[in-house]
Amino acid sequence: MNALAPQESSTPAFALPSAEELDRALRDASPAEIIAVALRTIGRDSLALVSSFGTESATLLKVAADVDPAIPVIFLDTGWLFEETLAYRDTLIATLGLTDVRSIKPAEETLSRDDPDRDLWFSDPDACCRSRKVEPLARALKPFSAWINGRKRFQGNARADIPVVESDGVRLKFNPLANVSREELEAIFVRAKLPRHPLAESGFLSVGCMPCTSRTAEGEDARAGRWRGRAKTECGIHTMKIS
Repeated sequence: MNALAPQESSTPAFALPSAEELDRALRDASPAEIIAVALRTIGRDSLALVSSFGTESATLLKVAADVDPAIPVIFLDTGWLFEETLAYRDTLIATLGLTDVRSIKPAEETLSRDDPDRDLWFSDPDACCRSRKVEPLARALKPFSAWINGRKRFQGNARADIPVVESDGVRLKFNPLANVSREELEAIFVRAKLPRHPLAESGFLSVGCMPCTSRTAEGEDARAGRWRGRAKTECGIHTMKIS
């Protein structure tokens, strides 16, 4: 960790290390160490954590809250979320003492233009995700130099080889749980006695928007219920350039 000296300023007035440099320094670090270094390096005013408040989100939020509960958290309220997810967001905010959770909604003019009948999810799910997630996140991230997310390599597909730190083309992007196994994630969850997402017991192992989320059968990958029957596996916030 010595290569990355702590900074006292809340907003860095210096050139940030490259994603490659940070990844080399942090590739074997714990999730808490990665978040702590991100906070020291970037500064709280320039660092955001993006969370879906889904079935696995509590672990990352718990680790981040233990480092600093005032780290800004961005939550994308797409207009298609389960009521249980919105309730879970509020539960975790109270349980973990998060002090700066920002619920971001799609622009009304965008929805009126692109999805007036609320059926874009069916005809063009990529366009629906772009209007309801990618564009709102780009707007929400404008004040920040870096962001933290909860992707893990064990989730497979495009996530199988993610580094601990990368660039999204504009900002540094920290993946503190990249190296964490499913068993380690569960151990953190149990040890901290974190509340479960209300839909987890009903077979929803990965929860996104209502129209594009289904239950997962025994033996299926945890994300098999997302966009079932389509080639789509990602909403786009991790595959499109966030400008």
